[in-house]
Formats: sequence, C-alpha cells, structure tokens
Amino acid sequence: MDLVLLFFIFVLSAFLGLELISKVPSQLHTPLMSGSNAISGITIVGALLATGAEAEGSLAMVLGFTALVLATINVVGGYVVTDRMLQMFKKKEK
Repeated sequence: MDLVLLFFIFVLSAFLGLELISKVPSQLHTPLMSGSNAISGITIVGALLATGAEAEGSLAMVLGFTALVLATINVVGGYVVTDRMLQMFKKKEK
C-alpha cells in the first residue's frame, strides 16, 4: 500500500512540475533556476546525512551516495544553465 501511495505522489509531482514549468514566462526562468539550485543544496545535505552517520547497512550507504552524486550533478548543471542564461542578457562588447 505504501508503495502505491509513493508512486501516486511521484506521478502527481511529475505532472504538476511539467505543468508549472510550461506556464512560466521566459523572463522568470533564471530566478527560478537560482531558487531550485538552493533547494538542491538542501538535498545534498540530506544525502550527506543519509550516507554518513545515519546510514544503517550497505543499501542505505549506496542509496545515500547515489543521491549525493545526482544532487551534486543537479546543482552544478543548474548553475551552468543559469550562467548561460545570464550571458544572453549581457550587452555584447564591440
């Protein structure tokens, strides 16, 4: 039963996220990316806790490490995309 509920929440959040992102005007994407990078930073802290002292068993250690790697990729990629978007708004030097 818990797995069905978790799957339902996952599908609902994916659908709502897709709808939300498609409705955001292009002028707001850069500030939203910065905000989501901060949230992903919180995910890294949680992954560090899951990998470190809170890990009970090898499965928890592997899942925590996987979460840490994926959250780090998400943060770095988000900052790269935000930087590229900000470069589009800079005036070109002659």
